[in-house]
This record gives sequence, structure tokens and C-alpha cells, in this order.
Amino acid sequence: LMILKKSLVFFLIIMVVVNRIAAGEVIQRPSNALKEMLENSLDAKCNQITVTVRAGGLKMLQIADNGTGIRKEDLGIVAERFTTSKLREFKDLSSIATYGFRGEALASISHVAHLSILTKTRESACGFKAEYLDGKLKGDPKPLAANQGTTITVEDLFYNVPNRLGALRSQAEEFNKISEVMTRYAVHNAGVGFTLKKAGETRVEVKTQPQNSTIDNIRVLYGPTVAKELLEFKLTDDRYKFTASGYISNVNYSVKKMVFLLFINHRLVESAALKKSIDGVYASYLPKGSSPFVYMSLEIAPNNVDVNVHPTKHEVFFLNQDAIIEKIQHALEEKLLNSNASRTFYTQKLLPGVTAAAQIDFKTSAD
Repeated sequence: LMILKKSLVFFLIIMVVVNRIAAGEVIQRPSNALKEMLENSLDAKCNQITVTVRAGGLKMLQIADNGTGIRKEDLGIVAERFTTSKLREFKDLSSIATYGFRGEALASISHVAHLSILTKTRESACGFKAEYLDGKLKGDPKPLAANQGTTITVEDLFYNVPNRLGALRSQAEEFNKISEVMTRYAVHNAGVGFTLKKAGETRVEVKTQPQNSTIDNIRVLYGPTVAKELLEFKLTDDRYKFTASGYISNVNYSVKKMVFLLFINHRLVESAALKKSIDGVYASYLPKGSSPFVYMSLEIAPNNVDVNVHPTKHEVFFLNQDAIIEKIQHALEEKLLNSNASRTFYTQKLLPGVTAAAQIDFKTSAD
């Protein structure tokens, strides 16, 4: 009996460690936690998201939305692993069309931070606040006054994983990562207002309005210079069952480092192969060492995409990847070739008898 008891205690300790390790794979830094929570808010059909950050998201990361809210009866299991409202059977994975579905985000956060949720549904007479530790509800949800929607507060991230905490960059750099995630989701989700601010400060770091268009958001977040040089890009391919849309900079605009916003089935991801291909297309038009601005949204049949290949869903594999990239490359080449007919160069010319102080700027158009 004594041996059995020791074995059981040993197993429980190991499970706590395992859960923290697993949580650290899904939530690697504050911006990962934000990405997961942003996607939950967007799944809840909100049109306003406000994020408040303290100490680069390590002391506090709070996200508030005006979405559908969480039912009181679901608060007991919402932070347990593999709890999701998105699927019931394995075959449902082939047609999943929402952001979150694995049921790991809130569970992972609760294993490496102090997690609380304040939520209210339209049908509920009041809101309820719940607190969680290691995936479990701490006490019963408490009734509180609240607006419709959900506010999730994450405090003391990685307080119990000192090695992970020590490996993170400065608070300023972590905040920049958070700002980058917010900015990219704001561009992709015109129709939803995004606000990012630091706790205790009046200045807003990111601010978009629900009525803004995609171009409006690019102008606000990336500046008017790039916004006025954008070309709309659209491609539909029946053979490989995908569509590509977005905005790309024309041949008049360039930056030192490529700005590449890529969403596949509305999930923010990266693709080194696609990025390299696009950079190759622009190499024929832009000065050496310069790159474009590209915002692209790919929609691929869900059963042709595997978003589960990486714990953070950062990497996505899809069928016919090389062929799809080639199709996009050719479409971009055609778009830029057509736009190049109206390419504008800015030069200066010193007219005979005119001093350097009286130089005249003029524009010439290339054929």
C-alpha cells in the first residue's frame, strides 16, 4: 500500500511538470498568448477588441471584446485541455473554419500564469467572473456587473517557469511583438476595431475603427506613403481550390526589409517559401537590397490544410504547396508588369542659366 501511495504522488508531480512544459510549447511569449486570445475573440463575432498591457505582457495582458460571451455553465471547463466548442469528432477537423479548435490556449495559459475571465452573454442577467489555476476553476464563478462580451486577464506570465521567463527579451521588445500581432490582425480584420494600450498610460499604441476599410487600416498602421502605392490583388484557382487576395505595393515603393502579412484561412502564419518567391518577383523591379509591402490572404479548402503541425500553429502545411506558390508568383508578375506601364521616376535637372538654388523638379513616365 505504501509503494502504491508513493507512485501515485510521484505521478501527480510529473503531470504538473508535463502540463507546464506543454503550455510552454503553445505559449512561448506574451505575443503568442495574445494571438490565441485574439482568435478566440474573433471567433466570438465581436466588432471591438481592446488589449491592455503591463511590463511587456509579463505582468499583465488583458483582452476585452464585445462578442457573444461564455455561458456560466461552460466556465467550469473552459480552461481544461482539449475543451473546445469547435468540433466533436476527428472528422470535423477536415472542415474546421474557425481559429481555435484544439482547446489548448486557455488551458496552456492557466498552467503558466494567473488567469481570470469576466464574461456575459446576451441572455444572462449579469456577468460572471472565474479564476483558474493549472486548468482548474478556483471556486465558483462570482456574479458581477458586466457588459456583453468577455474580458480575459493574464497576470504574472511564466511566474512558475523561471527558465522561460529568463529567456525572453526586454519588456520593450516583448511589447513590440504584441504590437506587431495586433497590427497584422487589425489589417486583416477590417470591420473590427482594435485598440492597444499600456496600462496606466493615456496614449494609445494601436487604434483602428470598425468602419475602416483594409486600406484605411494600412494607412493608419503603416503610413500614408505605402497606402497610396498599393495594388489590389486577387486570384482564384479551381484546380488547386484556393483563392488569394490582398494588397501589394507597386514598383514605385520599396523598403529595406520586406513587410509580409500572410494569413491562411484567416490565421496569421509565415511561409519562407512564399516570401522568397515574392521577393524574387520584385527583384526585377526594385533597387537592389530593397523589398515590397505585401498583405496576402489565402483561403484553401480546409481539408487541404494541416494547421496542427506546430504547437503555436505558426507553421501551416497544405497540399500542392509548390504549385500554389508558382500560381501566385505568376499572378504577381502579371500584376506588376501591367502597373509598370505607369511607373513614375522623380529626377532633378539643372536648366541652362539657372542656379542650383533654383533647381526644378519634374516627373517623367517610363514606357
